[in-house]
Amino acid sequence: HRLAPMRLYTLSKRHFVLVFVVFFVCFGLTVFIGIAGPNVIETSVARTDLNNSIKLKPFNLSSPPLSTYNQQLWLTCVVELDHEEAYFVSHLITVSLKKNVTMTVKVLGVVKDGSTPYVNNQVHNRTRLLSCAQKCSEIIVAHLGYLNYTQYNIFVSFEDLSKLTNSIQNITFTWKTYNPTFSQVEIWFRFVFVVLTFMVTCLFAHSLRKFSMRDWGIEQKWMSVLLPLLLLYNGTYPFFPLSFLVNSWFPGMLDDLFQSLFLCALLLFWLCVYHGIRVQGERKCLTFYLPKLFIVGLLWLASVTLGIWQTVNEVHDPTYQYRVDTGNFQGMKIFFLVVATTYVLYLLFLIVRACSELRNMPYVDLRLKFLTALTFVVLVISIVILYLRFGAQVLQDNFVAELSTHYQNYIQFLSFYGLLNFYLYTLAFVYSPSKNALYESQLKDNPAFSMLNDSDDDVIYGSDYEEMPLQNGQAIRAKYKEESDSD
Repeated sequence: HRLAPMRLYTLSKRHFVLVFVVFFVCFGLTVFIGIAGPNVIETSVARTDLNNSIKLKPFNLSSPPLSTYNQQLWLTCVVELDHEEAYFVSHLITVSLKKNVTMTVKVLGVVKDGSTPYVNNQVHNRTRLLSCAQKCSEIIVAHLGYLNYTQYNIFVSFEDLSKLTNSIQNITFTWKTYNPTFSQVEIWFRFVFVVLTFMVTCLFAHSLRKFSMRDWGIEQKWMSVLLPLLLLYNGTYPFFPLSFLVNSWFPGMLDDLFQSLFLCALLLFWLCVYHGIRVQGERKCLTFYLPKLFIVGLLWLASVTLGIWQTVNEVHDPTYQYRVDTGNFQGMKIFFLVVATTYVLYLLFLIVRACSELRNMPYVDLRLKFLTALTFVVLVISIVILYLRFGAQVLQDNFVAELSTHYQNYIQFLSFYGLLNFYLYTLAFVYSPSKNALYESQLKDNPAFSMLNDSDDDVIYGSDYEEMPLQNGQAIRAKYKEESDSD
C-alpha cells in the first residue's frame, strides 16, 4: 500500500543542518535558563555538639517550617571523627569504623495547635552501615515522600555507638527539602512544555488529516503515540499540580508512573522503528511486537515496582529503604541490569542489520540516517547529564529515597526535560507531511522499493539541483520529461 509522505524527503543538505542547529539552539537555551535558575535542594543544619554526658542520649530535632512546595523532607546525619585521632583513624578506619549501627527513630508531626501526634504511631528501629574513610558517609535517617504537617519533630538515638565514643567528636544532622522557589518554577516550566507539546501534537495531527491512518508510516504512527505520552510526562495534569494542593502520596506516584511509561514507550519506539523500517508487508503482533513488548515491559515493571514499593512502605515507615531493608533487592537489581543489557544488545543488532541492508536505498536510508544521528546526539547528552547527576556511581546502589536520584540543580532538571521535548518536536517536524504534499507522491512501504524505481545515479547531491527539493523523485522525472519534449 502507499504511504503518507514525510517532510524528511523534501529537505536538502542545508535544511538538515538547519534542523540540527535549531535543535541545539533550543536545547542550549534551556541550559542557560537552568544556569540562572534556583537551587533544587534547600538544606538546614542542626548541629549537635557532643560531650560525655549526652553522647548516647536521644537527639530531639525540629525541622524548619514547611509548606507543600517543599514537596519532600529528608533527615540525614554525618558522624564526625575526633580531629586529634584523625591521622590514626585514617590508617585503621577500614577496620575500626565500618560497622552496623542500630537507630531508633520516632517521627512526630506538629499541627496548628502546637500538639505533636505520631505520624505512624510507632517507634522505628533500623540498622544502617556506618562506613568511614577520611570522612564518614552520610546516613539517611528518615524520608517523608509527602508533607502532612508544617513542621516535624524527630527523635533519634543510636544504640551501638558506645564502642566508638572515643573516636566521635560530633554528629551533624541535616534537614533537606526541595526549594519552594524551584517547585514554583518547575510548575511553570512544565506547564510551558505541556502547552508546546499540545500545539505540536495538534499540528502533527492536522498535517496528517488528509491521509488514512493505515497509510501512515511506522514513524508517523509512533509519533501519534509518543506525543500524547509526552503530555503526561511533562505535566501529568492535573495530578502534578494536585500534589501541591492535596496532602497525599497518590498524585506524586501517578506522576512517576506516567513519566516511566513515556520513557519505556520511547525505548519501545526505537526497537519498533529500527526493525519495522526494513520489514516488508504486515507486521504481526505475535512475532514483531510481542518480543519487544516483553523486554521493555520487564524494564517498566521493574522500575514501577521499585518506585511503588518504596512509596507505599515509606507511608507506613519513613525510615524504610528498600536497598538496605529488603533482602531480595540485589536480585531485583541484577534482574534489571540483565534486562537492560538484553535491550541494548537487541537494539544494536537491529541498528547494525538495518544499516547494512538499507544503506543503498536512498529514501529508506535517509530515514534511518536521520533518526540514528539525532538519537545518538540525544543519548550522548543524556549520558553526560546522568554522569553529572550521579557521578561515577551511576550503576551502583542509587534508589528512590536517596537525594542522588533527584535533581541536584536546576540545569539538570530543565536540560533533561528540554532534551526529550525538543527531540520529539524535531521528529514530529520531519515526519509530518509538508504543506504541498500530494497523495499521488506517496511511497510504498517496502525497503526494496526506493526513489520510485529511479537509479542511484539520479540522486545528485551538490549539483545544480541541490536547491530543488526531491519531492519523491518528481523533480528529476520532470527534468527528463522536459528534455524528451525538446527532442
